[in-house]
Amino acid sequence: MRVAVIGGGPGGLYFAALAKQLSPRWDITVWERNAPDDTFGFGVVFSDETLDGIAQADPEIFDAMSEDFARWSDIDVRYKGQVLTSGGHGFAALGRKRLLQILQERCAALGVDVRYRTQAPPVEELSARYDLVVAGDGVRSATRATYADTFGPDLDERNCRYMWLGTDKVFEAFNFIVAERDFGTLQVHAYPYDDTRSTFIVEIDEASWRRAGFDTFAAREHPAGTSDEDSIRLCEDILAEHLDGHRLIPNNSRWIRFTTVRNRTWQHGNVVLLGDAAHTAHFSIGSGTKLAMEDSLALAACLHEHPDVPTALAAYESERKPVVESTQRAAQASLEWFENVGRYTGQQPYQFAFNLLTRSRRVTCDNLRVRDEEFTAAVGRSHAAHDTSGVALPGEADAPPMLRPFCLGGLRLRNRVVVPPTALYTARDGVPGDFELVHLSTQALGGSGLVFAGMTAVSPDGRATTGCPGLYTDEQEAAWRRITDFVHRQAETCLGIQLTHAGRRGATHTPRLDGSTVPLDEGAWPLLAASPLAWNEHSAVPREATRQDMDVITRDFVAAAERAHKAGFDALELQYGHGHLMSGFLSPLTNQRTDSYGGSLAGRLRFPLEVLRAVRTVWPAGKALVVRVSAADWAEGGTTEADAVDIARAVADAGADAVDVSTGEVVAHQRPRYGRSYQTPYADLIRNATGVPTIAVGAISTYDDVNSIILAGRADLCAVGRAQLHDPLWTLHAAAAQGYAGPAAPWPRSWKAGSGRPPGARTDRIPPRLQLLRQPTAPVHQRWLAPIEAAAVPTAR
Repeated sequence: MRVAVIGGGPGGLYFAALAKQLSPRWDITVWERNAPDDTFGFGVVFSDETLDGIAQADPEIFDAMSEDFARWSDIDVRYKGQVLTSGGHGFAALGRKRLLQILQERCAALGVDVRYRTQAPPVEELSARYDLVVAGDGVRSATRATYADTFGPDLDERNCRYMWLGTDKVFEAFNFIVAERDFGTLQVHAYPYDDTRSTFIVEIDEASWRRAGFDTFAAREHPAGTSDEDSIRLCEDILAEHLDGHRLIPNNSRWIRFTTVRNRTWQHGNVVLLGDAAHTAHFSIGSGTKLAMEDSLALAACLHEHPDVPTALAAYESERKPVVESTQRAAQASLEWFENVGRYTGQQPYQFAFNLLTRSRRVTCDNLRVRDEEFTAAVGRSHAAHDTSGVALPGEADAPPMLRPFCLGGLRLRNRVVVPPTALYTARDGVPGDFELVHLSTQALGGSGLVFAGMTAVSPDGRATTGCPGLYTDEQEAAWRRITDFVHRQAETCLGIQLTHAGRRGATHTPRLDGSTVPLDEGAWPLLAASPLAWNEHSAVPREATRQDMDVITRDFVAAAERAHKAGFDALELQYGHGHLMSGFLSPLTNQRTDSYGGSLAGRLRFPLEVLRAVRTVWPAGKALVVRVSAADWAEGGTTEADAVDIARAVADAGADAVDVSTGEVVAHQRPRYGRSYQTPYADLIRNATGVPTIAVGAISTYDDVNSIILAGRADLCAVGRAQLHDPLWTLHAAAAQGYAGPAAPWPRSWKAGSGRPPGARTDRIPPRLQLLRQPTAPVHQRWLAPIEAAAVPTAR
């Protein structure tokens, strides 16, 4: 088999070495346009997982790398004059130039033909002459561009500027440096990679970059191979306190923007992409070299395991793409965190450090506790000391964050867990029955601080389906009162109710299992919306609301709020999201009005704010008033992040005590990016941009995630939905799992005997000791201390 490899970087060389090792008879040629001793970049960081793979795949490469590794386990966060250290992480790094030498030597020993200072022939020519073409030609891949119609590249260039530098200061750990200056915030990602140098990446948002004057330097002519020396000198001045007299070292160093590379597919016939040509992930969570070498291992293995090239390439992409996409999701979260680091610079040092360390959502509170219990405990103590949102009971300061109290307006919640509004579709003529009673009482007994009844219509024409409850008749009010009285007799949980007018999403049958809906027979009840736009092609076209309609709807909301108070609810949520009537006014995709209730965001807010202010006048100050919004429409031309922030500010100014931050369901053609806690970044955005309390919702299912969100300051409360349906006692079980048995999560007296986990198979087994000598526990804190030359060590005489 004849194999052509375009690009002699770490990915291309490692693939060539592994493939030749597995199949010595293969003819493998690598084209590299640079000289063997040319290199760009400084240090490369590897995870223990990747190193385990290298050790198994090629021990000779691993042994050579190990001789030169800088190893450490600490992360130092330098922020507001403090250095906070979290240990137990585990890093290994070495110089990129040394890594290339090792791989070059291994390829030479195996008989790989590596052609340095040689431009690869056109990929079309290689594809015709060789059985396989591996394109490891980098982020600006010419191969990818040649077959762009097949690969389907998506190149997402971000707005921060960064510069890759080195320094002769040898850091002892991974350092995140956050420098606040008059022009804005500048951050550094720095780590050691050998005895004499460290990698030093400077990153800054575009606006701060311009205010600092870097744009003037960047605009000057810089010949190929040279660096932006003026910018580098200015960085040395700005970061002098962290460099301790050491210098910054350039290597073709200029300001660039990070580009996230994604491709629809990685293969075109017998041509396959590898490394940065196929994908990139932001440097703040790891190394592109690491990903490229993992690609190389998988590709070599698949070619060895499968009978032909097409099958092997399909297996390679099938195996690697989910891994890469998972990494890219974490990298995207990390990238966006650093793009908006100024949003968090008002946080206390420990909260900021925790927020930074958990930014990708891969690292969580429990994960950090396993790595460094002392650091995580300090974060918890700091959060309890600075948290003024609730009044903790004596002895409760050490409770898990999710089990600390919170004052929502005038309502004190015993913990931070919320059961969100759940549509049950079991009401008759809008009257809630026994199922609503059982559902809400079970959820309330399950220990959460606040439980919402869901999607309750303010009028008959405001229902989404015939199974939706309402709060517009005396019978409905009495039925709700029966439920709240029962719940309040049994539990101390606060009860809330969500009021809504479904707008153009009304008059449908109960949703199918896949969530799709079918309209009721024509004429079931008239639909009303901000603009006459049908929800989808099967839905009726609603009538555009008139000023008279808006007056009626306002009165309906006010009357329903008054009934909610009389029915005994402690909290009220107004549904201003998910494509319902108020959401239809807020989104530019569904509000095409030309009067004063459309157009600009101020116009689109006008009617929702009128309703909110009217409800606020009748809703008691001692009870909580929440507004749910869709902070993103997941569709082009929809609500922007800036819109979401302005909407949150506006509803808070109009009387809302908190914003329940959801997303989507505004238009049928939405394209959400689902995933674990995928909506939390929007709660984070609103909370930290406005100071308005937020409820995070959306695929939050573990107490670890809830604790992490609260500790990092991404939200004040967390709504746990499907996990609560799976386990109505979720909060009580979460408290028990954390060893908590205090007043924030009390077990009902009748269920107290079940508060401990029942014994199961082999749970009573006590394992014997089977090691003669126990292995010493690995130290939590390990620093990189450059070895001292033997000649420099004094000898005793």
